[in-house]
Amino acid sequence: MDRLILTAARVFDGTAFHENHAIVLEQGRISALCPIAELPEGQVIELPGGTLAPGLVDLQVNGGGGVMLDGHATLDTLATICAAHARLGATTILPTLITDTRASTQTVLAAGIAAVSRVPGFGGLHLEGPHLDPKRPGCHPSDRIRPMDQDDIETLLEAKTGLPALIVTLSPANATPEQIARLSEAGIAVSLGHSECTFDQAQEAIAAGARMVTHLFNAMSQLGSREPGLVGGALATPVSTGLIADGIHVHPESIRLALAAKRQGEIFLVSDAMACAGSDLTEFTLAGRRILRCDGALRLEDGTLAGADLSLPQAVRFMIETVGVTPEQALAMATRIPAEAIGAPVGRIAPGLVGDLVHLDEDWRLTEVWQGGQAKSPIA
Repeated sequence: MDRLILTAARVFDGTAFHENHAIVLEQGRISALCPIAELPEGQVIELPGGTLAPGLVDLQVNGGGGVMLDGHATLDTLATICAAHARLGATTILPTLITDTRASTQTVLAAGIAAVSRVPGFGGLHLEGPHLDPKRPGCHPSDRIRPMDQDDIETLLEAKTGLPALIVTLSPANATPEQIARLSEAGIAVSLGHSECTFDQAQEAIAAGARMVTHLFNAMSQLGSREPGLVGGALATPVSTGLIADGIHVHPESIRLALAAKRQGEIFLVSDAMACAGSDLTEFTLAGRRILRCDGALRLEDGTLAGADLSLPQAVRFMIETVGVTPEQALAMATRIPAEAIGAPVGRIAPGLVGDLVHLDEDWRLTEVWQGGQAKSPIA
């Protein structure tokens, strides 16, 4: 019988915990979430304690498995990145291209369209740039930052028709409200980031259709007494907001304040991972510049942060153990909330959904991964 039954101390369905329950998988999909006392016949795997949860969802992944997403991207590139992150617990990801040339962007978009339904775990693409604010480049190459034009609009609109999800991070400094509205109306998730914009400019962009903010607090105008900036805009309006929870990019107290202040919308976790994710690389090249991996951080040689040396299970553990949120909240920030932000049918445990699951032990460390009902060798 092609029926797999997984039991653990508890099951998290994307919103709440269920004690003494099991997940039933058939033909790669979830067929039931049921009490252990009501198990059907099938192969039972009893997991030692811990939590069974939906496969994690990461909307900002620059690389993994030793490779970066760049202008040389192919179907194999995306497959390598997705496979590496699946083994790290993120069974659905959006590979992310940082600021690059038109040609590189078109290459990545073509590879992404080719990956749909062919690469397990591929949930779409995230273009972080090139329409950013030159005042807030972070590790992005400044010479490739530029205003959005009509050719860019047409390229993105065409690409969205072939992709399940497309996020575009931009700044009001290099994209007009009218351009934001056109992208949003086509189903593209416009995310504000790498921006020195004022609160009013952020509000104008959000009113035009921007519905996300990229890596809260990082590379953006900060919350001030007389000018709330983009941080204030993210916290005061109904936009979904990414957060790098590694204790390096954002102080734990800033995270607590953000969670307390956020009136509408949701905050979700992202890894902002680079090529070294799922590998033993100690350095790599980003846009022709050397990136060093040391003490849990990734930096340019001048010390500028360049992505994160982080997996989503690590971020979940940080949120629970250091920030002090409930396990339900931390897990939702890595499953249901990001999935809802892009309208993807993942991040939850319910009959009919794909069998993407993770098992975390009592210390919130990854022990098992299933993708499409198939076991993967996890990278703890």
